[in-house]
Amino acid sequence: MTRFDFYHLQELPLEKALPKLCEKAYLTGKNIKILVGNEERVEFINSLLWTYNEESFLPHGSKKDGFAEEQPIFISANETNENNAKILFLVDGALPDVQKLTDYERVLNIFDGKNETALNNARDYWKEIKSLGGELHYWQQKDNGSFEQKV
Repeated sequence: MTRFDFYHLQELPLEKALPKLCEKAYLTGKNIKILVGNEERVEFINSLLWTYNEESFLPHGSKKDGFAEEQPIFISANETNENNAKILFLVDGALPDVQKLTDYERVLNIFDGKNETALNNARDYWKEIKSLGGELHYWQQKDNGSFEQKV
């Protein structure tokens, strides 16, 4: 069964939170897909993961880099699981049909709590997953940017 984690951004933006969450997910040794809500942001996220910390390295790529099936972390606005990922990050409003997420072991939906549309979309997505019996976890960002699980 797929585990769904909702990460509610409140203090630090996606640009600060996503790399840290990706680092933790990468340590599992499982391939990761970052599904971006629109094509324009794919290369921004790609560049971000190269430059967010000069002391860290997250091997990743996008369609522009090629070899999708060989990328440990693949960034795309396409819902296809090009790199056979087991972990899926949903960012920038990406909300695929829940029925299409069964190939993933874990789905992390990261949303901006200061954006009313993003907040409402996350709430609706939560309700949809819950109605299907999905395993749900909610994480709220604290003042220092770390996340605390809420029950």
